[in-house]
Amino acid sequence: MDIEVFGTTANGDNVHRVEISGGGLTARLMTWGASLQDLRLAGHAPPLVLGFPKFDHYPAHSPYFGATPGRYANRIAHGRFQLDGTDYQLDRNQQGKHHLHGGSQGIGKRVWTIAQRGDDFVRFEIDDRDGHMGYPGNCRIACTYRLKTGGVLSVVHEAESDQPTLCNMAHHSYFNLDGSSEILSHELMIAAEHYLPVDGDQIPTGMIEPVADTDFDFRDMRAIRQATDNAFVAYDHNFCLSEKRVPKRVVALARSLNSGVVLEVWTGEPGLQFYGGFKISPTVEGLQGQTYQAHAGFCLESQIWPDSPNNRGFPSAVLRPGERLTQETDYIFSRS
Repeated sequence: MDIEVFGTTANGDNVHRVEISGGGLTARLMTWGASLQDLRLAGHAPPLVLGFPKFDHYPAHSPYFGATPGRYANRIAHGRFQLDGTDYQLDRNQQGKHHLHGGSQGIGKRVWTIAQRGDDFVRFEIDDRDGHMGYPGNCRIACTYRLKTGGVLSVVHEAESDQPTLCNMAHHSYFNLDGSSEILSHELMIAAEHYLPVDGDQIPTGMIEPVADTDFDFRDMRAIRQATDNAFVAYDHNFCLSEKRVPKRVVALARSLNSGVVLEVWTGEPGLQFYGGFKISPTVEGLQGQTYQAHAGFCLESQIWPDSPNNRGFPSAVLRPGERLTQETDYIFSRS
């Protein structure tokens, strides 16, 4: 597939889509939100991610399917933070109270440009201007998807700013490894000893709690639906992998016993947001003609811990002039 026009935004901007292949994977990506729209593994018919076949459904119905949210992925309490003695107020797009995924017009909901493209990779870029959604500094951001030997989907985020700012990006695909209507029977391992409890608005309480003897213990492979008291667990929590960015290592493993498809996640990021998809509820058809219901897919978002600027001891998301942010995550697919 050459670069094609996939749709048009309400402002009249064309959204382009491109297909890349390599390592047994085929991906379709679009400039809206630098998003992964479809992903297939050779020998496995169903898509590996949730998405829509038509662009028009994304602005109205997508809960960040495959997107690159930011300038700060995840949540910032009340949209407020202080940096170098200056108070900043961000767009409050979650319940009118908190800041989520960069705001109502964050980079996950804007059109990027295709800067480079090859048979097995594409690089998207966007300029996030000073003051947009309340962030200080002109920030140049890039997202590169590359398909590598061995079923590797490599996602690399890069950013530079001309003023001190916050910057924390993530890849927001919803995975489904067997094409079933829900993923609660998928098995999952997360290599984390601690997690962040949240309040009723899904804002971290500031506490860092051990996963041992809780429903958040995924240190050994187990079904997602399992709970110690058989109660429903609304997973949308940060798992604490480290206190700072480290060399890339394996942090999660997921698999479907029905299909034999396995997903490994490798990253150097200090946090992994596991979202079990309990709020999924679009009313339009997704890929393969499915209408997605709750738990149709799960997210494994590598990133800085949520609300980090407002919690002493959380990893820092501050980006200063002269620094270059690089966040790299590999999603590795195979069949057993």
